[in-house]
Amino acid sequence: PCQTLAPILHEVKEHYGDDLSIIKIDIDKNQALAKSFAVQGVPTMILYKDASQVWRQSGVLPKSEIIKIIDRHNK
Repeated sequence: PCQTLAPILHEVKEHYGDDLSIIKIDIDKNQALAKSFAVQGVPTMILYKDASQVWRQSGVLPKSEIIKIIDRHNK
């Protein structure tokens, strides 16, 4: 699922350009960080706005759905 999501996130990043930052973290290499964010399933996407978590979901979503979610929280 993580490999499936990678190109989708790349397209989402291209859509928003510099208006969006995407940070990918390998939980196998960063287990303490994954634990601190309570990541139990992969991939887990977390959306922050103004340093606050506004959305979170595990699993793969299509590009159009991710864009809808970001736009919904960007008002």
